[in-house]
Amino acid sequence: MSALDSLDAFLFAASRAFLTPFAIFVQIQGCIICLALAVGWASAAYVRNREIKHMKASMECGNSFAFLCHDINDLEHSNQVNLPRVTVVMPLKGFGEHNLHNWRSQVTSLYGGPIEFLFIVESTEDPAYHAISLLLKDFQDDVDAKVIVAGYSTTCSQKIHNQLVGAEKMHKDSKYILFLDDDVRLHPGTIGALTAEMEKSPEIFIQTGYPLDLPSGSLGSYCIYEYHMPCSMGFATGGKTFFLWGGCMMMHADDFRLDNFGVVSGLRDGGYSDDMTLAAIAGAHKRLITSPPVAVFPHPLASDLSFGRYWNYLRKQTFVLESYVSKVNWIMNRALFSSHCYLSWGFVAPFFMAMIHIAAAIRIHYNANSTEEETFSYGGLSLVGGLAICTVLELLSMWNLTKVEVELCNMLSPEAPPMSLASYNWCLVFIAILVDNFLYPISAFRSHFSQSINWSGIRYYLKDGKISRIDRGKGIGPKYTDLSGKHLYGKRGTPPKASFISSLARSLQQWRTPKKYDGLD
Repeated sequence: MSALDSLDAFLFAASRAFLTPFAIFVQIQGCIICLALAVGWASAAYVRNREIKHMKASMECGNSFAFLCHDINDLEHSNQVNLPRVTVVMPLKGFGEHNLHNWRSQVTSLYGGPIEFLFIVESTEDPAYHAISLLLKDFQDDVDAKVIVAGYSTTCSQKIHNQLVGAEKMHKDSKYILFLDDDVRLHPGTIGALTAEMEKSPEIFIQTGYPLDLPSGSLGSYCIYEYHMPCSMGFATGGKTFFLWGGCMMMHADDFRLDNFGVVSGLRDGGYSDDMTLAAIAGAHKRLITSPPVAVFPHPLASDLSFGRYWNYLRKQTFVLESYVSKVNWIMNRALFSSHCYLSWGFVAPFFMAMIHIAAAIRIHYNANSTEEETFSYGGLSLVGGLAICTVLELLSMWNLTKVEVELCNMLSPEAPPMSLASYNWCLVFIAILVDNFLYPISAFRSHFSQSINWSGIRYYLKDGKISRIDRGKGIGPKYTDLSGKHLYGKRGTPPKASFISSLARSLQQWRTPKKYDGLD
């Protein structure tokens, strides 16, 4: 028997095997997952689009500041002077191409009440320390902002340590504290919108938002975009949600002053992930988490984001399910672990089966095989057709949500260069969907059995869901972060000072020059 005959025999046998009841169930399940994602993204688009319509209606009524608030009377001086004080805490680590733009968007907020910005670094050797110090010199007469050196963490992740130091240093009169990641690009009215919701509903425990990834063109960047998109459904509720993103969290300042619900002790004593820990605390104490429809933020990914850096990022994302604060939290994380792994491979498997069906049908067609084989071929192709239809609906829904969020971001930041979908490569999006869902279970199982992770040059070890050991060293981790490609080391490692200066100059130029995704349609 020739190699070609052997291939034909294998394809025909595999195609027949994939028409057994269980295999058909797996393929139908893949269609259901696609349709569920399509419906979820359509619902999220509806919520975001409703906010766009409200803004347009407000503008038609003469409110040219609808990007700040729907009722222009809220901008009256009598209302602005009564706004509560807000402290914005930003833990920093490293310096990269998008940081200056992001930091400028934060300190130039149009919030009308008293506000202070605390930029927290672990040491003066961090490149972020010099970069933010230079930037704040331009705003020293206009903005209450300062850089705080937090020192190294010993009982929790460095990010959480920086956040807690910022909470300790906040103004005694601050009513709310807003934690932001340094890769968040705020809209001018974001802080005002979050504060207004907190004032309207004091029972809110945490307000959060979510990023809109702007892929840079590499497969790794599209994998990250695809990874975040399913999660976006949980943040596009326009109100109550069970999800929490650590990049944007507004809370009551007294919860940190008084350690209400154990927020400080829960984070400080072995905390690895800020958002997972606080979400667990909120669930345990039945506290309310909300996500307003305007809380969606442009998140440009690094122009040189490699596939290896995507894999490192995925490892960190799956590792958070290994941390927990209680038995109930452990059970919830195990359930998330199991369901995500099952659904990921349950999504990928039908596409593998579809490739076999198509290959078998092509060989049967050209070989003019028996009627029985052609019958099996048509049965397989009917399943492939159903999967193709569901996949197209899924991608259209994904495209529609991205389009709506891009439009909303453009309306919320009228001063910024407009974004568009022109740079999105939807063939790469489809490939990224398959790659990301195939790799997720592998990453999750590796995280489960390793119980350690390298996060921005620091290796953390977990025991019973909490950090038990922290290793630092010049050779422990990479020189750059995963998503934004930031330099992690100053004097302690590479790059040298000349490289940092050139990076700073390049970032200034990039901030002034629109990116490829900033163009018009």
